[in-house]
Amino acid sequence: MHIVILGCGRVGSQLAHRLDELGHSVSVVDQDPTAFRKLSPDFTGQTVTGVGFDRETLESAGIRRAHAFAAVSSGDNSNILAARVARETYGVEQVVARIYDPRRAEVYERLGIPTVATVSWTAGQFMRRMLPLGAEDEYRDPSGSVVLSEVHVGSYWLGRRSSDLGQASGARIAFLTRYGQGVMPDHETVIQDGDLVHALFLDHMRQRVERVFESGPDEEE
Repeated sequence: MHIVILGCGRVGSQLAHRLDELGHSVSVVDQDPTAFRKLSPDFTGQTVTGVGFDRETLESAGIRRAHAFAAVSSGDNSNILAARVARETYGVEQVVARIYDPRRAEVYERLGIPTVATVSWTAGQFMRRMLPLGAEDEYRDPSGSVVLSEVHVGSYWLGRRSSDLGQASGARIAFLTRYGQGVMPDHETVIQDGDLVHALFLDHMRQRVERVFESGPDEEE
């Protein structure tokens, strides 16, 4: 696929490298030509200097043949303008914009442009690590009935098998995050202190799942 990225900061350059390593065709756009220094000599994609919502700049970056567009510059206005041009003028189906202001992010989501609200996401991650907050949704299926969530695990489950946790709660343990790495659990995988547990369950099961994850099996069990 051909992918156009607006912004060659830390996020944009890392995204460009990952896509390039996967064999995709990548063009990176930035107003500041010195920003491209963040790209390693191994990067095989294209760099284009210019304003990200300027049509001539976008066409130089191959927007007409792009399968996806990511707007990750440092400016909310530039990101959303560029995302709208990519979607509405050039018909790029997969468009994502990074937005710092969470209130704006909600507005643009209603316009059909997926956003990553950086401030909200970062604050949420800090909260998840400081306070037990039950289940934090990471994905919902289109119907809204099936949820993938990171669910806080109480001390009862430390040293116990993840399969027992799944059986007691009725949720399916999708994976664990351990020391920053994803782990696919098997029947004998034991939950360790510091593990983040990601579980699939039906939305109507949420209260039960949160209760069992926090305190252990229900007494009647």
